[in-house]
Amino acid sequence: MSDIDPKELKILSDILALVLEDQPGQSTTALEALRNRAKRNATTGGALKNLFQTIAEDPEKAKPARASKTRTSSRASANKGQADMSDTYRAQLQELRNNIVSMDRKLRTATAQNETLKSELYLTLQARAEMQAQMAQIQSFGQYQRRMTIVIATIAGLLAGIAGTQLFHAFFPPHINTAAENARYLY
Repeated sequence: MSDIDPKELKILSDILALVLEDQPGQSTTALEALRNRAKRNATTGGALKNLFQTIAEDPEKAKPARASKTRTSSRASANKGQADMSDTYRAQLQELRNNIVSMDRKLRTATAQNETLKSELYLTLQARAEMQAQMAQIQSFGQYQRRMTIVIATIAGLLAGIAGTQLFHAFFPPHINTAAENARYLY
């Protein structure tokens, strides 16, 4: 137990302080955190008990842990591993940022195209409404014009008929029957 990490000891003491709190939610959460940390570090209850006994006997044992060479070399390899992981995470983060920027550009482009298409649709609908109004006007004018044509043709036909009859009577005068001629039909 000579290589106790002061950070771990500080975290452990904070968790234990929360366990002793009067508020049930915080103490339950702290106990869960303590269990999870113990599972992650493969620490048993007996090892935790021994840790506290060692600290209680000689609290200064926790501080020299950093001077140990084996701990320093393992920390250097851990830092190198963390640096590799952080570089990986940074690369992934940068890739995600680039994807977000690209998606944002595409979204803005799609939004602009959508607005353009909406305005074109509005103009098309407006032109369609105007065209329908003109077609209705033309159709109503066409019906009026057809009726007027029929009326004018009828009047022209009547006038032509009257004129034709007058012309016929002008060239062939009617035979005037006298009463004597009609008398033979009566008797």
